[in-house]
Amino acid sequence: MKELLLDTARRSIHYREEILNRSVVPTAEAIKQLKKFDIPFPQNPSTPENVINMLDEIGSPATMGISGRRFFGFVIGGSLPAAVAASWLSTAWDQNAGLFVGSPIGIVLEEVSLKWLLEIFGLPSESGGSFVTGATMANFTALAAARHSILKNEGWDVEANGLFGAPPIDVIVGEEAHPSLFRGLSLLGLGRERVKKVPVDNQGRINPDKFPEIKGPTIVCVQAGNVNTGSFDPIRKICEISKSANAWVHVDGAFGLWASVVPSKKYLTDGINLADSWATDAHKWLNVPYDSGLAFVKNSESLRSALSLTAAYLPQGGHREPSQYSPELSRRSRGIEVWAALYSLGKSGLSDMIERTCNYAGMFAAGLSKAGFEILNEVVINQVLVSFGTPDETKIIIKELQEDGTCWCGITEWQGRTAMRISISSWATTEEDVQKSLEAMIRIAKKVREYSRQQV
Repeated sequence: MKELLLDTARRSIHYREEILNRSVVPTAEAIKQLKKFDIPFPQNPSTPENVINMLDEIGSPATMGISGRRFFGFVIGGSLPAAVAASWLSTAWDQNAGLFVGSPIGIVLEEVSLKWLLEIFGLPSESGGSFVTGATMANFTALAAARHSILKNEGWDVEANGLFGAPPIDVIVGEEAHPSLFRGLSLLGLGRERVKKVPVDNQGRINPDKFPEIKGPTIVCVQAGNVNTGSFDPIRKICEISKSANAWVHVDGAFGLWASVVPSKKYLTDGINLADSWATDAHKWLNVPYDSGLAFVKNSESLRSALSLTAAYLPQGGHREPSQYSPELSRRSRGIEVWAALYSLGKSGLSDMIERTCNYAGMFAAGLSKAGFEILNEVVINQVLVSFGTPDETKIIIKELQEDGTCWCGITEWQGRTAMRISISSWATTEEDVQKSLEAMIRIAKKVREYSRQQV
């Protein structure tokens, strides 16, 4: 065991060092080699050393450089050193974070992390929380609490009686709500198609003047960080409208919630403490390993009632029992990595990391605009949308940039425009990486546009 783990550690360290300078995308040959995994189920055992060797020799070259410095394709962090190391140690511990008796250390670190997170985000200190897989499950978890609370107020026990015959619930969202929100609504039986969608402005923000009248049991969902533009709905205004009608307000803040830790960005989340529930990711801007999502609910009892597990054989102690606040019972101790990231950064380090990546987004926008390309959004946090001309030109440039390997950015369709989306989320990205990536973007874009003009 000792030599196996030491060898694996050496391979992992080599990978993390190499990925900083390697092409962000794997080569075609590396992807081709993955066919070696597709074999009949072996008849006989293989040594652990052989297993790790095969994973590293064939698997490592075929990975995307997400943990490097220049992966800008999605809002994905790069895993802080302390969080990676904590993940290794917690894997060795092999803790089940469903019950305190199953993992005292895992549950205590969740409790501490939850307290810190509520303080960081400026949320009510009495709020309950859940450590889940990602923002999709965080939205589901928070909305389950919303469904419970709203129907309880109508005299209906949804956990016991289901939705058959239950009072109907209206759901109001912005036109550009994220698909993960609709998945949560679908799983909860509230439906994707029956929601009321409010028109948005040219940055994807809900227009409060177009907000429908709230009648009866209602859940209102707002967005802190549009996945394309990074923009924020007018949260305070919508909360005030909704609260006057006794509606539940949920905030999908998959990555935007973290803007609240930066003094210069805090205005974007104004009024967020007035909401009833919030969802975010830790594997995005906090830069912890996958998977790690967070759900918070102001009324902790609503969260517990919506998700509590009734099983007489499971011991309940004096500590918070995570299985009573989460869709899962058995699960890994995600709070360990969250605690490690927060403890290693501290308030100043966390604020600096978020602010630095926002500043890099501004550098990308300024550099591309100066080169003659159109920036489609107001760059308020870490998201940049750029058009390189016609839809076809933009698509070709993105494709060639991805194949170039200097950096990796994705394509998106936003309000009728084809664009390249740049998302800067990794702690490891430097100003040098921004300049190197800009050079590649501009070089490829000019080459493609020049070729296009010659063909006319």
